[in-house]
Amino acid sequence: MNTTKQERIIVSVGGSLIVPDAVDTNFLKKLKTVILKKVQEGYSFIIIAGGGKTARRYQDAANAVTPLSPQDLDWVGIHSTRLNGQLLRNIFVGYAHPQVIHNPTINIDTKEPIIVAAGWQPGCSTDYDAVLFAKKFGSHRLVNLTNIDYVYTADPKKDTSAVKIENTTWKEFRKIIPEKWNPGLSSPFDPIAAKEAESLELEVAIINGAKLDEFSHYLDGESFIGTTIS
Repeated sequence: MNTTKQERIIVSVGGSLIVPDAVDTNFLKKLKTVILKKVQEGYSFIIIAGGGKTARRYQDAANAVTPLSPQDLDWVGIHSTRLNGQLLRNIFVGYAHPQVIHNPTINIDTKEPIIVAAGWQPGCSTDYDAVLFAKKFGSHRLVNLTNIDYVYTADPKKDTSAVKIENTTWKEFRKIIPEKWNPGLSSPFDPIAAKEAESLELEVAIINGAKLDEFSHYLDGESFIGTTIS
């Protein structure tokens, strides 16, 4: 898809990349280098932090002591994304908007090339928040940095016949993911977010965050390792 560098690129960063077990400073250093290089080339970004293992560990711990409603579990996850978001904002100090944004529907008046965001409210994931940011800012491209190279027709760890997908439509993609959202759901893209992205005709690229060169290739319109959904 042809876009101008002035358009803000939406980047959803999976919590599994930020905190796979402990905080991954090597990943954060590489992410900072790539993002700031692109900023120097004229790009601007909205970066949304996920919760990952931090969210799931807190959710599991809370549930083990007091069984919680889905809404309460969501709030635990949301606050973990906000902690990760604050970490991201701090590593981009001097380039990022001074506040981590939680509400993707508000007007944001900023000249900074980077806006960092985190979870908003129960009932959806940061994938959905990312799509809402795209809608608010008129962005056409969303990059989902995660821990897989491609989306597959099934979980390749469980199904040896699973086939990687390089390009697909939203209609076909939604057939292989769950229909409903629940806290802690493991899916290449939140089903609620997928439905909204389809309605916006948004292009989403799912790219392995361990291979940030592929992220650069995608932004520059070059071939890359990953899955494109449009």
